[in-house]
Amino acid sequence: MNLKYQRILKNRSYITLIKSVESKERNRFFCRHGMEHLIAVARIAYIISLEEQSEIPKDLIYAASLLHDIGRAEEYETGRSHNEAGAEKAEAILLECGYSDDEIKEITAAIRTHGHDGYPEKASALERLLCTADKLSRTCFNCPAHEECNWNADKKNETLFY
Repeated sequence: MNLKYQRILKNRSYITLIKSVESKERNRFFCRHGMEHLIAVARIAYIISLEEQSEIPKDLIYAASLLHDIGRAEEYETGRSHNEAGAEKAEAILLECGYSDDEIKEITAAIRTHGHDGYPEKASALERLLCTADKLSRTCFNCPAHEECNWNADKKNETLFY
């Protein structure tokens, strides 16, 4: 089984970006965005896609999920949106990993719109799926930073269900 998302996990640029995010968040009290989070988002997104009998390919779901927060380190350094920075960085990684131009456009669009403010009205199925899985990956109802968190109540995940 030679799924392209497996290539992402071994991509040098990807590994460097994830290590940078994890390093910058090492002492972070609030939500973290390292490998554990990325894999949780991927698995939740894939489960939802199976439950909904979605036609989104597993490879696109996992690629978008694994790449969606790779712009965090740049956001910490420069203040640039991690969605924009991540989509830009993801494009090069996806190309190196053998994704087509159409796949890259779909995945990077999902990365650009995955924030916790919801998704655009005309969002693609992958955009909606990534946004939902990202939010569900958070256990805000059991978080030690719950009271100090500056997210609005409607952004916090207070349930296991969607």
